[in-house]
Amino acid sequence: MSNPPINAAIDAALDTQPSSTSIVIQRKPLSRRQFLTKASIGVGALTVTGSALGKVVTQPVTQLVNNETVLTNTPTNTGAACLPATIATRLFASSNAGLNDERNQLSLERLSCAGFKIENPQIVHRQFLRFAGTDSQRASDLQNIATGAIAAPKLLLGVRGGYGAMRVLPMVDWVTLGRVMRERGTIMAGFSDVTAVQCALLAQGKMSSLAAPMLYSEFGKTKPDQISSQGFVEALTNPALKIELTQSAMPANTEASVLSSTGITGTLWGGNLSVVSALAGSEYLPQPDGGIVFLEDVGEQPYRVERMLYSLYLAGAFKNQQAIVLGPFTSSGEDSYDVRYNMAEVIMQLRQVTGLPVFTGVPFGHVARKHSFPLGSTCQLTANGAGMTMAFSDYPVIERGLIRAEALW
Repeated sequence: MSNPPINAAIDAALDTQPSSTSIVIQRKPLSRRQFLTKASIGVGALTVTGSALGKVVTQPVTQLVNNETVLTNTPTNTGAACLPATIATRLFASSNAGLNDERNQLSLERLSCAGFKIENPQIVHRQFLRFAGTDSQRASDLQNIATGAIAAPKLLLGVRGGYGAMRVLPMVDWVTLGRVMRERGTIMAGFSDVTAVQCALLAQGKMSSLAAPMLYSEFGKTKPDQISSQGFVEALTNPALKIELTQSAMPANTEASVLSSTGITGTLWGGNLSVVSALAGSEYLPQPDGGIVFLEDVGEQPYRVERMLYSLYLAGAFKNQQAIVLGPFTSSGEDSYDVRYNMAEVIMQLRQVTGLPVFTGVPFGHVARKHSFPLGSTCQLTANGAGMTMAFSDYPVIERGLIRAEALW
């Protein structure tokens, strides 16, 4: 994600409290819909039961509770009532600011109607330069939970991506935050630039998180993707999540034959390649023994992708790992020197230098329709008749009956 125009199209999570040092800039928000539509590639099928009940419109009501603004909700003319907002939820904004107030409000209403009690909705309005607040503000959203100044919620939901999470890593006590989250069963959810936060949480705090859509980037859309929303709820609530990948979802994959009936089992870690590679050599890069590395990216030409992979390889990140799982590398374009130098060549080289099986086509990341799944949890890769199954265990969940999934789209 080294191109500034691409950076503007990538989501991550960051949030902070208002401050007199913040600079508020009003400008027209960037639209990702057309970009993602053009960039999207074929993904595997996600099977989730449930049916849409139509668009839900809520009338937000704010009230002051313990000196914080809390968003509640009442249904208006919906044809289906909202669920009581009972799931303790806090937002964190580690990266870019969300600049469209209507989009922010719509996402807050949807989450509230779906059953999430958002305790700090005001953070969506913060901005300092391009960021969702100053570094100290953004770090405090996580550090205050580590210190106990703020009670750990059930869900920590990222607002959006972009850039900025790297700047707050040294300002958070990840060891303590991980312990507090394990004790509370807190789920952190996000992707893209939030990968930096998720890696630090796993590397130092030994705590899992959820690779999942975020507040502004998905639930603030005029029409959020139903498949992505259903996958989000499924990953939040299913303690034995399975993702079935068909052969059509794994183009040029030659590794399925290495999977026996028992498959490969290890800790799944990683996220956005640009962010993961930037952590190479730091104390924030997880390298669990016998792990499975997951990577995806957007808007990077094949040579850039290979260079980032080599950064990880030369730093020893693939040592003691069992496999590499790749998501989409969307909008990568053609190499200007030789069109034959494409992602297939990059993957072949990755297999050769690491000696690891490389599985491709996991539908997550910068695509319109994505799965959600836990990072830092135990993942088992097994062959099935059509392709491959990813089965997850050992991660916190939320009671399914507390969420009204249809409210999210």
